[in-house]
Amino acid sequence: MAEEGIDKLMYSFVVEDVLKGFFIHVPPGYVACVYDLGRGVLKKIFKPGLHLKIPFWQKAMLFNTQTLEYDISKKFNPDKPEMLGDSTITANTKDSKKISIEGTILMRLDPDQIPEIWQSIGEKFVEKIIRPTIQSRIRMIAAKYTFQEITATHRAEVEISTRQELERILYPRGIFVENVLLKEVY
Repeated sequence: MAEEGIDKLMYSFVVEDVLKGFFIHVPPGYVACVYDLGRGVLKKIFKPGLHLKIPFWQKAMLFNTQTLEYDISKKFNPDKPEMLGDSTITANTKDSKKISIEGTILMRLDPDQIPEIWQSIGEKFVEKIIRPTIQSRIRMIAAKYTFQEITATHRAEVEISTRQELERILYPRGIFVENVLLKEVY
């Protein structure tokens, strides 16, 4: 009986650590980037499918290339900074009113630039690049408009200006900003 348990344990180790170590399974909507102990982050990305890698020598990391929702709301949990989103952003308007902004930013990673993102920024690119940029740019755009303009008369213009400003900063870093949608301004 005890031998059967040890055999199953050894079989489990071989299957999990050795055989799976040869393959990278990339699901639809993702790409894989590989870190090689000898050459560093490889420039080639692996598209959806099954690919070979050298076990113990290469490490694969999956990156989501689908449209992602960056939600700005009261519901965001700041204890989990790796999550894609942020707490309500406070800003000052042109007419010196303090406002709180909630919204959604739709973005996605450029698959061709993922090796560079992983190499130069690392896995925590949300905390290092995306969140501070969004906070800064939203505050900057809000300061150009009055409270009335943001909430009513120029709302679409505010969304477009914010998208363009975020695009200007994030696109060279491999992050496409597809849209900015304001939910609540109060």
